[in-house]
Amino acid sequence: MPELICTTVYQFPELSDAAKDKARSWYRDLGPHDDWWDAVYEDFERVCEILGFRLKTTPVRLMGGGTRQKPCIWFSGFWSQGDGAAFEGYLSHAKGAAARIRDYAPTDATLHGIADRLQAIQRRNFYQLAAETSHRGRYYHEYTMSVDVTRDSSTWQSPTEDAEEIVTEALRDLARWLYRQLQAEYDHLTSDEAIEEGIIVNEYTFTEGGRRFG
Repeated sequence: MPELICTTVYQFPELSDAAKDKARSWYRDLGPHDDWWDAVYEDFERVCEILGFRLKTTPVRLMGGGTRQKPCIWFSGFWSQGDGAAFEGYLSHAKGAAARIRDYAPTDATLHGIADRLQAIQRRNFYQLAAETSHRGRYYHEYTMSVDVTRDSSTWQSPTEDAEEIVTEALRDLARWLYRQLQAEYDHLTSDEAIEEGIIVNEYTFTEGGRRFG
């Protein structure tokens, strides 16, 4: 015979501290929503545009059968020594990049430094430097990016001796910057404050001990 069992359930604010910990752990195990990194990627794409870096794209199949172009940005994280971010694209001189990046990110000294270094090495090469960045291997971090630096000189002048090293390190610093932005976003989304907000907004209910119910 069927039985009717009554259970008292609680909203998150009504739980004890121990039960709240259990409820947060349940929600945290669900993980952030799909494509939680989209806002970070959009910011990175804007930074690249200012610095004169055009990201390569790759086609991605949509559920409806079509495709869309996705920028070539990858990362892995955030717990292993080999974790990091990488990207592919083409660098060329962007006039006024140092000033524009300060307008866009007034307090970000890392981006200011990257723009200044790229500006300085372009000046020494009469603003003729170009670079292509490609990913290699199956891991994703700044050292999986290969950088090929060339100079578009009408007199066939080669890049200055320091050009390849400076451009490569600037782009690797940009990959490190991207990875830190991704990690900061992930840490925010999995923080106690964000977890509690998600639980309350979705009106989840729990048993007295903090087990998800209902």
